[in-house]
Amino acid sequence: MFPAQSLAEEMLARGWRVKLSTDARGARYSGGFPKEVEVEQLSSATFARGGLLAKAVVPLRIAAGVVGATFRMWRDRPAAVVGFGGYPAIPAMAAAFLLKKPRMIHEQNGVLGRVNQVFASRVDAIACGTWPTELPEGVQGWHVGNPVRAAIRDRAGAGYIAPGDYPMSVLVMGGSQGARILSDVVPAAIAALPEASRANIRVAQQARPEDMERVAQAYAEQGVDAEVEPFFHDVPRRMSEAQLVITRAGASTIADLSVIGRPSILVPLAIAIRDEQTANARGLAEVGAAIVMPESKFTPETLAENIQLVLDHPQGAEQMARAALSLGKPEAATTLADMVEDLAARATTTKKD
Repeated sequence: MFPAQSLAEEMLARGWRVKLSTDARGARYSGGFPKEVEVEQLSSATFARGGLLAKAVVPLRIAAGVVGATFRMWRDRPAAVVGFGGYPAIPAMAAAFLLKKPRMIHEQNGVLGRVNQVFASRVDAIACGTWPTELPEGVQGWHVGNPVRAAIRDRAGAGYIAPGDYPMSVLVMGGSQGARILSDVVPAAIAALPEASRANIRVAQQARPEDMERVAQAYAEQGVDAEVEPFFHDVPRRMSEAQLVITRAGASTIADLSVIGRPSILVPLAIAIRDEQTANARGLAEVGAAIVMPESKFTPETLAENIQLVLDHPQGAEQMARAALSLGKPEAATTLADMVEDLAARATTTKKD
């Protein structure tokens, strides 16, 4: 939802009216959108969840969503429709196709998601957040980057304080599917560091609610100052203050790291069907901004070695921060908004002709 939110903020600033079309699940994550954005809920579903009965009604729910989206879009007459992938986008994108509305998709990851794969040959433009992005043969994409929230853009290129003999911040983040392994490994890795290094470390770690107590207890037993929460609402501030970020390789996280410019240890989600997080991490790894650790090698001992490698070499850490910045695209929302306006303008010109 972050790229969609960023585009909405930019389009509103340009005087456009913006509507978010999503399902009930997506609407729960729309709280960060500006209040001027109308949130339209439509029926949608995925085959990836539920039992046989739930899967059997998926086509019916999607069909109902498409019918509803088509009627509302016919009435609302949008100048352009932008899809950000995921099954909540199906009704609006299908309606835009049926009504021949100007339409485009934005793909966050280095591999097209299933929904974007379906619409890739049925849209007027494809904006790519991660580059290169694997695209179907004959389909062209434009590298615009992943739009980041205004709070991240406000900290673009924030000064990096290299590791040293003083309090150092380590930020640990993992999504709802990915936080468990970080909860299992990171506290043990911090405990394995030399006492002199451990004494200077302050940890802020996201953990599942059911893991919070044991993670906090593990840090307390080692005398490590740690804040453990299920979700941090101030990630931009925490990331800008961190000497090191240990995280999954979600596309939005990669974008945040490159815009702010921070060294990272990336642990791609192994169960990702298309292994898109490995693709997402490739750019930062290739320029020396990140250490990528597959889950198969993500052990406390190996992680401790990599943490120490970053924190014990301030010049190397500074170089990692600069390398991350070299891939940053803080202007991604502006570029994406330009594409939307161009798409709408070309459609208007075609109608006049």
